[in-house]
Amino acid sequence: MNISIITIGKLKEKYLKQGIQEYLKRLSSYAKVEIIELADEKAPENLSESEMEQVKQKEGVRILAKISDDTHVIALAINGKQKSSEELAKEIDSLATYGKSKIAFVIGGSLGLSSEVMKRSNAALSFSKMTFPHQLMRLVLVEQIYRAFRIIRNEPYHK
Repeated sequence: MNISIITIGKLKEKYLKQGIQEYLKRLSSYAKVEIIELADEKAPENLSESEMEQVKQKEGVRILAKISDDTHVIALAINGKQKSSEELAKEIDSLATYGKSKIAFVIGGSLGLSSEVMKRSNAALSFSKMTFPHQLMRLVLVEQIYRAFRIIRNEPYHK
């Protein structure tokens, strides 16, 4: 299975990079996981609604350019469906069973994802109704993907 995590913005915090690298190392025996970092759109703090949409559009174009037609896309969105770790594992296992060997998880920038990215997505996933920094979500997502593979293989993992 090939899993891409397409994300807006560069990761700066060393502790997050270390955590992500640890889970990527652990995941290497289950799947090929690639993190694709895309530039965020520079914008001032106080944006109008239309300016926010323009930022999301520009970031969305960069995201969509990295997604092939045969990829199953799961967007991380605050209004997405919340799932348990077991439900996410079941979804990943089901995709593999039915021949979907490419999955892309998409993490938008601080303003979220464009409507075009959401339309291209096959599913929207929410980790919580709370708002998290998108850099932190990268670590949480990689850990949950690792946990999913442990669940799929009936291997022990801390609950």
